[in-house]
Amino acid sequence: MSDFIRSRRPAGRRGLGPVHAFTAAVAGIVLLAAAGDVCSWSGDDETVNTETAILAGGCFWGMEGLIRDLDGVVDTEVGYAADKGDRKAEPAEAILIVYDPERISYENLLRFYFKMHDPTTRNRQGNDRGAEYRSAIFVLNEDQLQVAEKVRNEVDASGFWKKPVVTEINEAGKFKEAAEHHQDYLEKNPGGYTCHFVRGE
Repeated sequence: MSDFIRSRRPAGRRGLGPVHAFTAAVAGIVLLAAAGDVCSWSGDDETVNTETAILAGGCFWGMEGLIRDLDGVVDTEVGYAADKGDRKAEPAEAILIVYDPERISYENLLRFYFKMHDPTTRNRQGNDRGAEYRSAIFVLNEDQLQVAEKVRNEVDASGFWKKPVVTEINEAGKFKEAAEHHQDYLEKNPGGYTCHFVRGE
């Protein structure tokens, strides 16, 4: 469905944290092609299959701070996601998520996503304003498209949010990795800025 491309800075410029180092060892360059979005790693006694999701919902610092701790999330990386269908649209601050679908499904990942940011504010999240802070799901294949539409419609109809959900669903184009100081920002800067929190818990 998508010709998703993951753009990264030259190797050696980024110091890998424990999670990123694990992923590098397990997956190498993860999921460069959108078709399938699955990679496998065989250890001595287990095989780990991972898939990728790309979500935007405001400043990527706060999004990563919450999503990285979900059971089943193997690795996260913040950056800028482009819409394949609208090349003139401003890239959105987004998080690329590598996850184990046997521990967390794409659907449950999206259900958490719709609780940890406000999907009813167009081009805004908290104090951050502008198209780069929009709520958007960047799908990598037809299965993700169907699940994203289903979950968005169910959340919108549920009344959980008092205003209409305005989350975009776009076909993923290029994902550009953000600078190193943005990666794992809240882990490096405890108490740093975030406008994200989980509602309804």
